Amino acid sequence: MLSQVYRSGFQPFNQHLLPWAQSTALSRYQRVQPSAIRHIRSWSNIPFITVPLSRAHGKSFAHRSELKHAKRIVVKLGSAVVTRGDECGLALGRLASIVEQVSVLQNQGREMMLVTSGAVAFGKQRLRHEILLSQSVRQALHSGQNHLKEMAIPVLEARACAAAGQSGLMALYEAMFTQYSICAAQILVTNLDFHDEQKRRNLNGTLHELLRMNIVPIVNTNDAVVPPAEPNSDLQGVNVISVKDNDSLAARLAVEMKTDLLIVLSDVEGLFDSPPGSDDAKLIDIFYPGDQQSVTFGTKSRVGMGGMEAKVKAALWALQGGTSVVIANGTHPKVSGHVITDIVEGKKVGTFFSEVKPAGPTVEQQGEMARAGGRMLATLEPEQRAEIIHHLADLLTDQRDEILLANKKDLEEAEGRLAAPLLKRLSLSTSKLNSLAIGLRQIAASSQDSVGRILRRTRVAKNLELEQVTVPIGVLLVIFESRPDCLPQVAALAIASGNGLLLKGGKEAAHSNRILHLLTQEALSIHGVKEAVQLVNTREEVEDLCRLDKLIDLIIPRGSSQLVRDIQKAAKGIPVMGHSEGICHMYVDSEASVDKATRLVRDSKCEYPAACNALETLLIHRDLLRTPLFDQIIDMLRVEQVKIHAGPRFASYLTFSPSEVKSLRTEYGDLELCIEVVDSVQEAIDHIHKYGSSHTDVIVTENEKTAEFFLQHVDSACVFWNASTRFSDGYRFGLGAEVGISTSRIHARGPVGLEGLLTTKWLLRGQDHVVSDFSEHGSLKYLHENLPVPQRNTN
Repeated sequence: MLSQVYRSGFQPFNQHLLPWAQSTALSRYQRVQPSAIRHIRSWSNIPFITVPLSRAHGKSFAHRSELKHAKRIVVKLGSAVVTRGDECGLALGRLASIVEQVSVLQNQGREMMLVTSGAVAFGKQRLRHEILLSQSVRQALHSGQNHLKEMAIPVLEARACAAAGQSGLMALYEAMFTQYSICAAQILVTNLDFHDEQKRRNLNGTLHELLRMNIVPIVNTNDAVVPPAEPNSDLQGVNVISVKDNDSLAARLAVEMKTDLLIVLSDVEGLFDSPPGSDDAKLIDIFYPGDQQSVTFGTKSRVGMGGMEAKVKAALWALQGGTSVVIANGTHPKVSGHVITDIVEGKKVGTFFSEVKPAGPTVEQQGEMARAGGRMLATLEPEQRAEIIHHLADLLTDQRDEILLANKKDLEEAEGRLAAPLLKRLSLSTSKLNSLAIGLRQIAASSQDSVGRILRRTRVAKNLELEQVTVPIGVLLVIFESRPDCLPQVAALAIASGNGLLLKGGKEAAHSNRILHLLTQEALSIHGVKEAVQLVNTREEVEDLCRLDKLIDLIIPRGSSQLVRDIQKAAKGIPVMGHSEGICHMYVDSEASVDKATRLVRDSKCEYPAACNALETLLIHRDLLRTPLFDQIIDMLRVEQVKIHAGPRFASYLTFSPSEVKSLRTEYGDLELCIEVVDSVQEAIDHIHKYGSSHTDVIVTENEKTAEFFLQHVDSACVFWNASTRFSDGYRFGLGAEVGISTSRIHARGPVGLEGLLTTKWLLRGQDHVVSDFSEHGSLKYLHENLPVPQRNTN
């Protein structure tokens, strides 16, 4: 007989209720979805996605990024997700979070279905309570209170627990979904409902009708009547899967309903190549049919019918039927509150099952190759690393025509899509390539004694000597936008410092980055370390890359302030070197030279306004207002077509002022400039500390005492006297190139060149030394003598 459909866990969804339910659901549906894509409610803090949700079913999604287009989704909640650790009762906090996420997706216009466990655990809790209560009453009547401690609870039969718990479980779901104005309906099924053709059609029709009325079906095996589990003889083909647990039920339901996505939540992060918890276990990001031979399965979950092997077989069966599958952790407190929505957004969560293998290596494999290649780089002689960089510099000029042709394709594709400042960053030219080659040769010259340089030597005791030496950081991840010239610069610095390198460039520079990376690998090949520098070409999201804390040691963002902020927010356990903003100030003192001030303001603002070291705020001493110096600066800015924003004090001095600045903490990145008035050098310093970004700040004055006061008191990475802010650059500092400018106070600060990509390690050389020899009654004493350090080669 077709399984019954319930609306609260207590009342059957019968003929008397059907018209009312249809009208109620349809009116709710019309309120939530007035057009093809529903208006999104604002009651949840989970981010929303507004995307087209229709697609032809029949083939699963090839990439995670496509999951946001899933229209019909089944979420399977394993027993470990639904139940508490003691297996008696439900994990109410997790369930509430899951219901919220399902409601968010439902109200985005998707069709959500739940396959849930939990009836047995909920029933076990109820029956244990009833047994304890009845036993305590009987024993109190016959034996007194002294025997209560000896009460034993009998083993409870699972089918009885399911019968007792099913109604309560559904009532709980109904109450939770009601909080989001969503109606839920229960469907209990057995294997017969799928194998009997008539019942199967009836079940299919019921589900489609519920989805049409914007009702979330909650499906479960009818554990009160289900027969014992059979031997594992199914899952041999698309048409013969049997329903013996909720994994197989979810897979069967997903294929039957032509679902776009099946999300299987369990108590592990996903599928590992060996049992989770073992030393070498690695999470598999993408699993392909045929890979199961390379996986060793462990024991099953603490609760539930099936283990990971059953989940994988069910997932592959669903995948074969055209449904994409993700297996993920639904119990971890840090991720369970957004795991479902993260999966639908295409984030790298759990294991994604795909039928399409990428042409190249995964980003995890690239990270491992960069690690191995970097270690080989570090063992090369300094002359060999320098030779690689010199060869790369030669290739930049020898292959100039091919590079510029690829860059032309990028510029043509970006025309009309990128703003003018970004197009300028994207553009390469012969002069840029020549400057790059010169910078690379500077790096090669400075790299001769970078790795392995001795910084300190100490004689700890007789025949026990300690050295502190420079070593590479490890694997660097450099993320850059619209700057293909960044690739050879950063690659050269990584090579010189012996670091492995992962590069993630913007798609707007794809053609340029591809040929520059090929040339880099060609240069690396001369000493057999081609894999040390990797270009990430997969559809990897930046946020996902920032989670690879086992593969990446340092992240260096090169791009907009928004990119840097996003990376700093997304990085989990990986340090980020960089600056989120380049709000550079120039203070023109009352004793400034007219000609110097005008030249410095023009160069700092107009030479390259999109650069992070371009001037953004000009501070003018009050005594300079309405003087020839001030007038000359304003005239020059007008000629250069710089839009002026007046600070509050500057605006108060003017009858007809320019547009008043919206914020004194603004990085324009264009021909726009904020002008503000201050009364003294100290007030200028206070303004910089309050509104600046600790990047680069300048004083223009002829008074040496005032200048030195400014240099010593401004707390920024770069502080200049009578020099353009644009000098804040690794190449101009003589570093050869830079990986970026850091405003951090730890490790490297300012333009970060070769030195900033090194750390240290300690080398101790002894002869059978043990700590006990240095005790109070030991035979040895600490000397701690400083020893001479070999002089650094500065040629």
